[in-house]
Amino acid sequence: MKLVILDRDGVINQDSEAYIKSPAEWVALPGSLDAIARLTQAGFFIAVATNQSGIARGLFDLATLGATHSKMHDQVQQAGGRIDAVFFCPHNDDAKCACRKPKPGMVLDILKRFKANAHDVVMVGDKLGDLQAAHAAGCRSALVQTGYGAVTSKKHADEVRRIGALEFADLSEAAAWLCAHEQS
Repeated sequence: MKLVILDRDGVINQDSEAYIKSPAEWVALPGSLDAIARLTQAGFFIAVATNQSGIARGLFDLATLGATHSKMHDQVQQAGGRIDAVFFCPHNDDAKCACRKPKPGMVLDILKRFKANAHDVVMVGDKLGDLQAAHAAGCRSALVQTGYGAVTSKKHADEVRRIGALEFADLSEAAAWLCAHEQS
């Protein structure tokens, strides 16, 4: 099975320090929708793993998150792609939950749902926590330079290297590499 796990904010859509609190604030990054379509057409299953602590902070509710994800699904579908599942952590750091990245809970849940072998899965993210969650779950990881990726690459260069993350300019470049290098 070909499965790729994507972080949402900073990988698929523009990120904001003030959080993406509504569908109107969700804006796809250039090329990201076409990248997901390319992965879909190459036979990949696509799951999203996203921390959404804005729920715990009271900035938006589950219905608003659902509407935001509906917009994302619609735009991906219009581009010819598909997202097979969205997993999210609604907690903030204080909750000490197992699902909030950098902990691997969400990634492990995705692997279980898709019955995927962790070593065959790549998680694409823009933050160190994405890479750490993938690594802790036994997956490979890729760091994109969009969102917080450029800062992550500089600030945590040693850790990114230790984890063995691939590095790409954006999701389009990561998708092109995955399509060229992943078999099965």
